Amino acid sequence: QVQLVESGGGLVQAGGSLRLSCAASGRTFSNTAMGWFRQAPGKEREFVAAITGSGRKSSYADSVKGRFTISRDNAKDTVYLQMNSLKPEDTAVYYCAARNSPFIDTTNFSSWGQGTQVTVSS
Repeated sequence: QVQLVESGGGLVQAGGSLRLSCAASGRTFSNTAMGWFRQAPGKEREFVAAITGSGRKSSYADSVKGRFTISRDNAKDTVYLQMNSLKPEDTAVYYCAARNSPFIDTTNFSSWGQGTQVTVSS
């Protein structure tokens, strides 16, 4: 089981930027594909982005392509989500997640963080 702690959420105006961080422990980080998900009030949790253990390949939801960037620093056991050009519809609780594999996927994540709130005002 991987322990995950997110940080970096907050309140931002539309068009602004935020960077989320997720610190991991409990598993060799470079062997762990990571992802970000979000859940808005009254909606199901949805995939946002994922990255392989090596960091060489990433995947994004269509709704965030070109605006969000997932990256990782394996020396720091940390994954990031840089969010630019934020929109009110990006408002949600954002969750970091880990897979028991270095390979990318949009599902089958076994460990989850506690979530961090992102609120985008119009």
